Amino acid sequence: MKYGVAIFPSKKLQDLANSYRKRYDTKYAFIPPHLTLKPTFEATDMEISTIAEQLKGIAQKCRPFTMSVTKTKSFQPVSNTIYFKVELSEGLQELHDALNNEDFIKSESEHAFVPHITIAQDLSDNEHSDVLGQLSMLDISHEEEVKRVHLLYQLEDGAWTVYETFRLGAE
Repeated sequence: MKYGVAIFPSKKLQDLANSYRKRYDTKYAFIPPHLTLKPTFEATDMEISTIAEQLKGIAQKCRPFTMSVTKTKSFQPVSNTIYFKVELSEGLQELHDALNNEDFIKSESEHAFVPHITIAQDLSDNEHSDVLGQLSMLDISHEEEVKRVHLLYQLEDGAWTVYETFRLGAE
């Protein structure tokens, strides 16, 4: 089965992201707005309970942190994906590093870690240019406290759902 680890932002930020995602994101129906911490990996039913225990330990060691969303950016020319940029804080980097070292699940990431919340993807070049032009004028300035991470799994229809939630710094 496929799994991943993510942060779900507050309802306020999710509502803002979804106001664009419902029009411009082909994955809108499959997962709420999120910040991916650990890309998709495969695990068996036997393995996932051990992984969940490891994730609980990582979450306990990492402190809650402030997540700052500052602007709209794009991954072009690599892809026509538009996103809300999340500033890389010490707490976010610490959590990402803990989830992506050899002691946790070994999986190679295709890209460097660029913290973001996707709001548009799979756009044509013209659509990308138009949408990015509109969204880059937005004043995105949002901060919130991140206190939880979520272990997700993918259903047969492609949708993602929460397997377990872990509180940061909690005993």
